[in-house]
Amino acid sequence: MMARIWACAALAASLLAAPQAAAQSSPTTTSWRDLAKLAGTPQIPGLTIVYLSPLGNPASASHWQYILVHQTEGPAGSARGGAQAQAANPTRRGVTIWVETDGVVYWAIPETTIPTQGDGANRNDNKYVDNSKTFHVVTKERSLGIEFAGNYPDLTRPATPQQVQAWLRLAPFLQERYGIASDRIYAHNWIDYKDHRYCEGCELATMARKLGYEPGKSAAPIAESR
Repeated sequence: MMARIWACAALAASLLAAPQAAAQSSPTTTSWRDLAKLAGTPQIPGLTIVYLSPLGNPASASHWQYILVHQTEGPAGSARGGAQAQAANPTRRGVTIWVETDGVVYWAIPETTIPTQGDGANRNDNKYVDNSKTFHVVTKERSLGIEFAGNYPDLTRPATPQQVQAWLRLAPFLQERYGIASDRIYAHNWIDYKDHRYCEGCELATMARKLGYEPGKSAAPIAESR
C-alpha cells in the first residue's frame, strides 16, 4: 500500500509543477491560487466536476478547517445518486462532495451548508494519529466531507485509479480555497471508530498529506493530467 501511496503522490506532484493549461471556466486562470477563489462552477484541468450547487465566496465557508475523507459501500454509479439525494436534503447524513468510480466529482450542496457526517470525532486511542488534536474537534461543523463510492461488495477494495487521480487534483483546490494545511486532512477511520474490517479513507488521506500542498504559499501553475 505504501508503494502505491508514494507513486500516486509523486504523480500528483509532477502535475502540480508541470506547464500551464487553461481552466475551462476561466481561460486567464494561471494558478491553483487563482482558480480556488472563483465563484460559480470552476473546472480544474484534468478533472470533471458536476456542480449541483454553484460555489460562492469562499470566505463565507471559512468554518471549514479540516478535510474528512470517507468511503461508501455503495456500488459503482452510486456517487451520482448519493449526491442527488444530498442536494435534495442537504443536512442529511452525508457529505458535500461525492467522487464516482470513474473519477467524476459531484459537488452536491452549497459550500456553506453543514451536512450530518462523522460521529463527533469520538476516537481517542491514538491508533492512527494523535487524537488529542482531533477528539471532539474534527467534527461535522469544521470538516469538509468527501465521499468515495464503490467499495462494494469488497470493503477492502481500494479507490479506483480514476478516483485517485481525481482526488490528487481536487485536494489542492480545496486546500487553497479554504486555507487547509495538509496535516488537517483526515481519514474517517482516524477520528471515529469505524468498521474494523478496513480503514475507511486512510489510503486516500495519506496520499493527500504526502502531496504536501501548502495553501497560500504556492503559485504553482495548473497542468493537464496525463
